[in-house]
Amino acid sequence: MINTIFSQDQSEEDLLEKPMEKIYTKFKLFFYQNIFENFENREATLTTVETFCMEVIHSLGRPTVAEFSQTANISPQNAAYKINNLVKKGYLRKVRSETDKREYFLEVTDKYLNYYRIGLGYRTTVMNRIEKRFKPEEVAVFKHIIEVTAEELMPEVS
Repeated sequence: MINTIFSQDQSEEDLLEKPMEKIYTKFKLFFYQNIFENFENREATLTTVETFCMEVIHSLGRPTVAEFSQTANISPQNAAYKINNLVKKGYLRKVRSETDKREYFLEVTDKYLNYYRIGLGYRTTVMNRIEKRFKPEEVAVFKHIIEVTAEELMPEVS
């Protein structure tokens, strides 16, 4: 059906890949613009790798050290080193498990959440614009597509 709507010169990949890349890039650029805009007023203590580590930890919710290590595909020793640096810098805290005193849960701090909210605010702005621009039934279809994509079409990421 898609091929009948668009010219044969356009592949299905072009129909989805390019717009998705454009959206993803715009979200990243907005985030980076805001980071650099306030760079002189902000403590710049996270390295690039530490930023990636924090994004993984935040995305996992409240992972254990082992869950972070496994998800990031790094050794437990390397994970422990990175975690300890992030704790020292105030972006992360380790909370001892009540049931297994050998296990720690990783929790992001307000310091990291303030950093993270830079991108979150823009996502909210874009979602509000979508709701204003499109009919409720179009927004419902879009929401359904996003939910199916997240829950079913990306099994590599839990």
